[in-house]
Amino acid sequence: MAGWIVPAGNPAGAIYGMIVIGALLAAESGRHETYIETVGSAVIAAALYWLAHAYTTVLGRRLQTLERLTAAALWRGLVHDLALIRGAAVPLLVLLLAWATGAAQATAVNAALWSAVASLIAFELVAGLRSRATPGELVLELAVGGAMGLGILALKIVLH
Repeated sequence: MAGWIVPAGNPAGAIYGMIVIGALLAAESGRHETYIETVGSAVIAAALYWLAHAYTTVLGRRLQTLERLTAAALWRGLVHDLALIRGAAVPLLVLLLAWATGAAQATAVNAALWSAVASLIAFELVAGLRSRATPGELVLELAVGGAMGLGILALKIVLH
């Protein structure tokens, strides 16, 4: 499952997608009255971030290399940055599962938010273990993941 969420070709995109949707859910925190509005805004935001990221990557590359825009270049950018959608899928799936089980909307948003935070910390742990980090390095990696998660939670606190 972790291999699908964080693909080898663009792991940064998946992490970015997770952070973006976590931040969106922190800002939302049950502001919408219905699940459909909450899920809809999260899906639209994820799609917009995906398209924007792919577009900026392709445009940036073209500015550096003086290439012309082609359908193939645009397609490569979209496929490469599809990892962003994979990362965003984690909190979105938690939100949908909570909805399916009848959880209150605010509870579902909180569960999705916490899934993003926990995933960031878990992926830091996986990265540390894979790199054979020393115990001190592992503590640093977990602290960085925790700090990113705390940033998302701080956004929720500040906005609500």
